[in-house]
Amino acid sequence: MAQQVCTRCIMDTTDSITFDANGVCSVCAHDDEVRALRGYRPGVSEKELEKTIAAIRENSRGRDYDCIIGVSGGVDSAYMLYKAIEMGLRVLAVHVDSGWNLEMAEENIRKMCTALNVKLHTYVMDWPTMKELQRAYMLSGVANIDVPQDHLYCAAIYEMARKYNVKYILNGSNIATEGASAPFSAQHTYRDAWHMKSIYKKHGRGFSLKKYPFLSIRDAWLGLPGVTKINLLDFMPYSKTEAIRVLSEKFGWQYYGGKHFECRFTRYFQSVYLVKKFGYDKRRSHLSCLIRNGEMTREEALAEIALPPYPVEQQQEDEAYILERLEIAPEEWQRILAAPPTPNSAYFSQQKLIDLAMTVLGKAGMDKMKKKIYSVKS
Repeated sequence: MAQQVCTRCIMDTTDSITFDANGVCSVCAHDDEVRALRGYRPGVSEKELEKTIAAIRENSRGRDYDCIIGVSGGVDSAYMLYKAIEMGLRVLAVHVDSGWNLEMAEENIRKMCTALNVKLHTYVMDWPTMKELQRAYMLSGVANIDVPQDHLYCAAIYEMARKYNVKYILNGSNIATEGASAPFSAQHTYRDAWHMKSIYKKHGRGFSLKKYPFLSIRDAWLGLPGVTKINLLDFMPYSKTEAIRVLSEKFGWQYYGGKHFECRFTRYFQSVYLVKKFGYDKRRSHLSCLIRNGEMTREEALAEIALPPYPVEQQQEDEAYILERLEIAPEEWQRILAAPPTPNSAYFSQQKLIDLAMTVLGKAGMDKMKKKIYSVKS
């Protein structure tokens, strides 16, 4: 059966979405609502940003840093670092090395931190531990095999925030170029440590994971006590195209070819694994965000998604490299790709507990509890 494609963006029925009478998808409708509530609003957002920066400085008096920023070498975190320094904030820049970084991304980080006179703190994950956990995910058959990295990034930033007593985390997530909806509904959240441990129990090789910084349920779902996360880019008219131009001209920053392509594993996961095993191309979400942000036309997006996400030869090189590093035989990997997807429910999860809390307390109750427990104190 032919896939229905949104008449406004390029989201289609390879994911669980609906369409209105005009053929506009539910993702577009939801993003419009969120943009109106939390997106950039000329004249208003500037005042909110000014108050936010003032609060950060006031509540960070007597501390070494005003805020922490996780830098990956990608567009969003690089541009946010540039804007934070421009606004006079004392930034603790943290890069999490999970073992898959592209040299280009590493060089981007070095250039930015040197030019902005920012001291870089690199969190290096123990490779044998990371290898075993990612190997188990590769064998699991679930949609989101990038969870070990995403969970690590969050846990590492929290750990560094605790270590340096930082009260604000500036997050590169933004409505303008990333939208307000999950990119693929079949993917399980990165927050769920129980799910991770269940997958490892079934597919791991018994290697100890004690060096992996699993998030507690409290920190995973409610955030770090006394620390506020701020999506800085939502306070400004953020454009990926303009950000790349500014970063390239000012710092010699280089673009790496695609959303999250600064990580070799993520590049393969998004562009090959999800497409082959789940029939889902994440570029649909990424390009649709750019359409809604006015950075490209629908026709341009359709033309781009008709092409391979990156050269097939490089895809094959990535696959061979990943399988070798994770000690997975090519024949075994092909069987995994050809097998039916494994539902997230096949593994133990925190989801039922979270759903129960939401049912009992409701969203308002959860927000109230979060505010009470995690209020920021100067």
